[in-house]
Parts: sequence; structure tokens; C-alpha cells
Amino acid sequence: MPVDFPPWDRVYAFFRRWRDHALVREFHDRLRPKVREELGRDAEPSAGVIDSQSVKADAVVGADSRGFDGGKLVNGRKRHVVVDTLGLLLGVMVTAADTGDRAAAQVLLRQVADVHHQLELVWADGGYTGGLVEYCLATFALVLAIVKRSDDMRGFVVLPKRWIVERFFAHLMRTRRLARDYERRTTSAEAMVCWSMTLLMTRRLARPGPGRG
Repeated sequence: MPVDFPPWDRVYAFFRRWRDHALVREFHDRLRPKVREELGRDAEPSAGVIDSQSVKADAVVGADSRGFDGGKLVNGRKRHVVVDTLGLLLGVMVTAADTGDRAAAQVLLRQVADVHHQLELVWADGGYTGGLVEYCLATFALVLAIVKRSDDMRGFVVLPKRWIVERFFAHLMRTRRLARDYERRTTSAEAMVCWSMTLLMTRRLARPGPGRG
């Protein structure tokens, strides 16, 4: 804790109050339209990208909200996110790492579609194939476009539109608190993701001149 801050328990009391009253998310959501408009975009997005990131959990994370991701070989939690085409966060949900991407996406996309009414298209990777595509179109009037690797691709390849969300995850990992999951509650973990993006957006808005963003 910085030396000019109050004792940690007092700081955490403020964070807990802001988290429980959804103020952390409100701070974040008020900044995103401003950043988009600064870059010449509409305040509300019409397209986005969905993906998930499995991260190791600290010992304080209980067994009720942690699991093992067999694909990534990670024991911990999974961050499911939807970002716009600028890489700005539209929605986040934290679950145990063994939660399937398609199951989480049904919940997260409903939350995002309820708030962002102009959203029409979301890109996703092959992990979101199956009935989810038809479900999104029928339930949310949302086109879920699957971006797949071609058969001749070898090694690590960042697919079109997929680099947007990969850059988002890279930013999260630069935030030391998010390098692994240290939060007892998933709501705290979600608030930390919003807080990290709030710091990013305030820095972008504070930049002088045409190079901002």
C-alpha cells in the first residue's frame, strides 16, 4: 500500500462499499463512451469480441469458486469477457476455471445485450461453436461469428479480430493484482478487472493532442 494511503483495512472498506453498490462498474462504464467518442466512434458499440482467460488462483480462493481447466492446465478461475473493437471492456464474469465457455457465454452475452442495445455482432473462437450460435441469434438477435484457424495454419497464430481480445488480456496481466486471482469473491475479481480498465481509460483521456488513445 502506498505510504500516503490510509491503513489497508480502511482502503478495502471503501473498495468493498463501491463494489457492493456497483460503483466500480459505474465509474468504468461512464468512461468508456468518452474514450470511444474521443476516437471518433459512436458512444455505443455495434460489434465486439468474446473470449476467456484462465488464471491461477491464490490460496485464499475457496473450493466453491475455483476449478481445473484441463485445456490450459490451470487450477484457479476463468475470466469471461466481451470487449468492443477498440479493446474496451463491455462485460466481465468470473467463474471457476472448469466452467465451459459456452455455458458462461449464455449468461454473459445476455448481460451485455441487455445494456448495449446496438450490439449486433460478436466474434468468437472455435470454443463457442454449437448451439450457442443459434441461441444468440434467436434470443438476443445477436450474430455470433466464429473465427476459426484454417487447416494449413501451424504454431501460434493470432486470428483476425482475435488480437483485440488478446491485447486486452495482455493489459490485464500487466496489472500486478490481476497476474493471478487473489480475491475471495468473484465479484471482487470482476471489480478488479473493471478497475484496471478504468485506469487505462483515464490515462488515455488525459493524453494531450491528437495522439490520444
